[in-house]
Amino acid sequence: MGQHKFKLSENFINKYKRKKPPFGFNGLGELVYMRTYSRIKENGKNERWWETVQRVVEGTYSMQMNHIESHQLGWNPWQAQKSAQDMYERIFNMKFLPPGRGLWAMGTAVTEEKGLYAALNNCAFVSTKTLKEDYSKPFCFLMDASMLGVGVGFDTKGAGEIVIKGVNKDRAEETFEIPDTREGWVESLKLLLESYFHGTAPITFDYSLVRPAGEPIRGFGGVSSGPEPLKEVHEDIKKVLEKNSGEPITITTIVDIMNLIGKCVVAGNVRRTAEIVFGEPDSEEYLDLKNYKVNPHRETYGWTSNNSIFAELGMDYTEAAKRIVDNGEPGFAWLDNMRKYSRMKNGGDNKDHRVMGGNPCLEQSLESYELCCLVETFPDNHDDFDDYAKTLKYAYLYAKTVTLGRTHWSDTNRVMLRNRRIGCSVSGVAQFVTNRGLDEFKEWLNNGYDVIQTWDKSYSDWMAVPRSIKTTSVKPSGTVSLLAGATPGLHYPESRFYIRRIRLSKHSELLEPLEKAGYKLEPAFGSEDTTMVVEVPVDVGEGIRTASELSIWEQFSLAAFLQRHWADNQVSCTVTFDPQTEADQIAPCLNYYQYHLKGISLLPRHDYGAYKQMPYEAIDEKEYNKQVKKLGKLSFGVIKNEEADIDKFCNNDSCEVIPMTGDNDDQDYAN
Repeated sequence: MGQHKFKLSENFINKYKRKKPPFGFNGLGELVYMRTYSRIKENGKNERWWETVQRVVEGTYSMQMNHIESHQLGWNPWQAQKSAQDMYERIFNMKFLPPGRGLWAMGTAVTEEKGLYAALNNCAFVSTKTLKEDYSKPFCFLMDASMLGVGVGFDTKGAGEIVIKGVNKDRAEETFEIPDTREGWVESLKLLLESYFHGTAPITFDYSLVRPAGEPIRGFGGVSSGPEPLKEVHEDIKKVLEKNSGEPITITTIVDIMNLIGKCVVAGNVRRTAEIVFGEPDSEEYLDLKNYKVNPHRETYGWTSNNSIFAELGMDYTEAAKRIVDNGEPGFAWLDNMRKYSRMKNGGDNKDHRVMGGNPCLEQSLESYELCCLVETFPDNHDDFDDYAKTLKYAYLYAKTVTLGRTHWSDTNRVMLRNRRIGCSVSGVAQFVTNRGLDEFKEWLNNGYDVIQTWDKSYSDWMAVPRSIKTTSVKPSGTVSLLAGATPGLHYPESRFYIRRIRLSKHSELLEPLEKAGYKLEPAFGSEDTTMVVEVPVDVGEGIRTASELSIWEQFSLAAFLQRHWADNQVSCTVTFDPQTEADQIAPCLNYYQYHLKGISLLPRHDYGAYKQMPYEAIDEKEYNKQVKKLGKLSFGVIKNEEADIDKFCNNDSCEVIPMTGDNDDQDYAN
């Protein structure tokens, strides 16, 4: 975008260097920050919170400055400094937070030198409907975006659009030497797919340039996985395409390829991918994708995506409801509602008539190749609405600024330049409703939405860009909400009191201050030589109900409430239910709320049994108080070379899917 660098006043920054950040949940918030978002500086030391916020704010205003200056729109340094200081204060005090993507990448070489502004976005969607126009493009987009940490949704509309010709075995093999870059990995996928789709010469790969496992990756952080995950995905995709050569591409083949790519990205480096696939409600082939008796070959990778259907208004939900009781799928996306409505209370406007699907957690309506940037606000961390209104200004401004960054995909730029779609979210809903009531929450939501629209008009005029087609959503959240001590999105906790377990390297410098402060540490079961587990007692707040105390109807109603009064995009909500007592209510709930929602997912509450070092373990108040009494002051001081565990992005931050096996670590199940 340019080379202009915005800097906050040194005198201003000095005020925050010794100020204690309001991390939440008895040190859990600070621990998550140090493990997940604190980057290593050039001197080998890890960022402190004041430095992370400085980097993020300066990166944000540098993007604005470069845009304004490049278009000669008139940059006012004094106004920018005042505005940036206000944004800094709001982020520092966790009244709002950029997404995990932003905390990690904003203001770094990733954006300012490499120009990979796509990395600031949480999630994306791509349709396979246009396969016959560019056979490999949707698959390559998903891989490329996933390697940047962007979660991707896709559909199965390309089924039958092309024939898998198979490689021409009469031609001599061609060899591709894979560059040790993200682009090189994606190019290898493209060449492999097109050799089968177009019937060209067989392709072999030279992996010699790919750095060995364990070597550091500059910019994004983490270490190399080596070439093995790439070798594996090449071989697995070859098997799929060989088996189906000579036949039209099927729903199963499309999803197989996408899921295998997701599995590769999970294995490569430290980032996990997030995928959602959309299919038709009357397709048995689609609905059986996770029936591993029908599709045993998919058992090792089918878990990489959430599977949802494009539900049709007025459809019979009986059969879908029966499947949900077994494994929580399919989820539901009402495409007609996504296209027709903004906030449901405002009536149909059809402004999103080009929408094709959504992101992995379904809080954003998206066109094909469109990205979205989400930002999270915490209403309960405010004294009054006037304070919250000021926060909304800067939360909106952060997200809008991200839309100024170009990606390296022309199709994506074309959509995003037109739509400027963002998603300002609310978290800590359970806390706000408990502390202040639903009526006051409704007032804040409606007035807050108006505040955002006012600023969108003002700032869009100032930037000389279109107004955002949509501006608000409710994301599920995860690690970001932990920083602020907030419950995630609209979801209620499983327990008021619980133990949260976090895994750390056995050589982590975070261990010593945790031990000094009295936190329980023990070797990780199954990884005793490399990993330690720390236990943090958490209290989400007095009077807050637990998820099991909310009926299936109340959960649907809360999602509809936020879709009506706040989200002009969508509300990400996973309704949990008792399969013994509430299974017969699923179809009636879907039948009623299909006219009030754009998407929903459900998950049966099962007692899977306790296993060692569960990420969450419910405890009672007595045990919580006992644990807290043991804790002293936690001070991380100077930490060096703590490589961030950047595993929770679009991933929004907690909607990534992992296989349910006995080898569980501190990963969250899909929301």
